[in-house]
Amino acid sequence: MSFNVSVLKKDFPLLSREENGEPLIYLDSAATSQKPQKVLDVIDSYYREINANVHRGAYRLAEQATTAMEEAREKVSSFIKSDRSEEIIFTKNATESMNLVARSWGESNLNEGDVVLVSSLEHHANIVPWHQLAESRGIEVRWIPLTESGLFDLTDLDRLLDGVKLVAVSGASNVLGTVPPVRMLADAAHNVGALCLVDASQYVPHRPTDLAELGCDFLAFTGHKMCGPTGIGVLWGRSELLESMPAFLGGGEMILDVTKEGFTTNTIPWKFEAGTPPIAEIVGLGAAVDYLESVGMENVLDHEKTLTSYALQTLSDRFGNDLIIHGPNDVSVRGGVLSMCYQDVHPHDVSQILDSHGVCVRAGHHCAKPLMKLLDVNATVRASLYLYNDESDVDALADALEATGQFFSP
Repeated sequence: MSFNVSVLKKDFPLLSREENGEPLIYLDSAATSQKPQKVLDVIDSYYREINANVHRGAYRLAEQATTAMEEAREKVSSFIKSDRSEEIIFTKNATESMNLVARSWGESNLNEGDVVLVSSLEHHANIVPWHQLAESRGIEVRWIPLTESGLFDLTDLDRLLDGVKLVAVSGASNVLGTVPPVRMLADAAHNVGALCLVDASQYVPHRPTDLAELGCDFLAFTGHKMCGPTGIGVLWGRSELLESMPAFLGGGEMILDVTKEGFTTNTIPWKFEAGTPPIAEIVGLGAAVDYLESVGMENVLDHEKTLTSYALQTLSDRFGNDLIIHGPNDVSVRGGVLSMCYQDVHPHDVSQILDSHGVCVRAGHHCAKPLMKLLDVNATVRASLYLYNDESDVDALADALEATGQFFSP
């Protein structure tokens, strides 16, 4: 598939609708992406043609459902360049994936005085589980500071790593767009005997992902931000770690045997997939992987870099100091997430005016309250770009922002 945004937009049915008589401009893909028709068709086809439970039935329909699910696992494994598909654990979202690491690996390996190192730009899903372990096990949660431009300040990294057992960082920020030096942090963690977990929710959908290049031990991401359905997430972990970790949930499928005296867990990945899985959503995720691979993740990355650069320049030229865009200006170290403060207008008011012009953005703290405090704001307006956005969408955002300024002018 050649990369042509005007053609790609036609693959996404919802993008053809109007809002308040205006063409819909969807700029909230950091929250959830739109779904191409091919993904919708595969989910519909699953329910219409092969709906059955997996791994348990000897009849043909059940075998077809199992095959469809396990083929999707293979696709996801290949997409992030995992050596073994059994290292792919299906969860319901990235939040559950990181909680699985905290509850299973963390509760088995972290003790009072141990340190988990996170950054100041993390999503709450990569903060709260470690705070919970701090309460229950007495670990310390330590913070990597940020520079004024929103990059990691690693000048004191040796001190930060003292006593650390896990480095848990975002692969790309959902607020600043910052893309941290994950490989360097993973190597630094390994040098002190620690592991590295990456929240890749904003990374995997937007750029080629190669586990060998990242060098991490756990990777969490979610399907609904990468053109797939909601309700399906992924945890990748090194097989030797997953095999040593206790089961996260108990019930059907995650066992090899159960007696009145106890139970024996299943092998990975099923050891961590208790109960009936979200089969249709897994199959839909496989279709999303097919779609993204047909587009080409290098093409997605190149397009988003070009579009982000255009957005930063366009908004700066039109609004100057009236509009603050948080995060680095260098598109080589940031993604297409633009968190903004416009004049002294409250972000929720800005969002409402933009919506009246058909422009969909997110307003709030974006599940990153520690970062909001660091930025000295309560909330921002966030516009986030994806493969189906183009310069006309950025221009529409700028026009709607200008109308917002006029609406609130004295």
